[in-house]
Amino acid sequence: MNTPDFPEGIALVIGGSGGMGAEICVELANAGSDIALTYNGNEARALETVERVKAAGKNATCHQLSIGDEDRVIGLINELAQAQRIHTVVVAAGSDIDQPLIRDLSPANWRKVMDADVAGFFNIVHASLPHMKAAGGGSYVHISSAGLHKWPAGDVLSVAPKACIESLIQGIAKEEGAHGIRANSVAIGVINAGIFKRLWADGTFDQAWADAVQAGLCVKRWGEPEEVAHAVVYLASQKAGYVTGQMISVDGGYGV
Repeated sequence: MNTPDFPEGIALVIGGSGGMGAEICVELANAGSDIALTYNGNEARALETVERVKAAGKNATCHQLSIGDEDRVIGLINELAQAQRIHTVVVAAGSDIDQPLIRDLSPANWRKVMDADVAGFFNIVHASLPHMKAAGGGSYVHISSAGLHKWPAGDVLSVAPKACIESLIQGIAKEEGAHGIRANSVAIGVINAGIFKRLWADGTFDQAWADAVQAGLCVKRWGEPEEVAHAVVYLASQKAGYVTGQMISVDGGYGV
């Protein structure tokens, strides 16, 4: 049923099995939306997220998807859109990356990540935008990087693809606003989830690195995935009905 924040239909969360993606699914459900979420390889985590959404009183389904697979993206989104309206698309998926300096980055690794993340984002928009327009509008929310505001050395494989995607977000906002389509981003800093936990566990990040990063933050701690999810829900919902082409930073003041 319709809610004050969302029309009838589903929010499609790409990467909904991840540490941030799962919290986004749950918070969207708490705000009143049914969920379809995708996962790349972690089906068990996706099924856990489905159960968390159902515990919040909303319906949920999960679907395997590699966003670089254009045919699969089109097929899945067409299947979902034929069953119910897709009112929101959240893109919270990205490559599992290393932390090379630009001078140490190989052309092959550059192409691999750019092709996967940027072309993958375009695949999602290409498949979903006609359905959202036909249904009367909708909202895109992209999980971006606070590195767009202040360059973090070694983070080229995160920041550069997101810079390209951010340009596409603004283009969607400009070109499709007349059709009821909004597009925004949440630029995140160091969040206690996902790739940060892996890089901390494998020693890429250490205490000296943590002390140096936190020294530059206004809020002297890491962010939590729930805090990212709250920003996503706001941008996706009708509370942000006059907000488009914008980026909200959830980064503890990293860019200040």
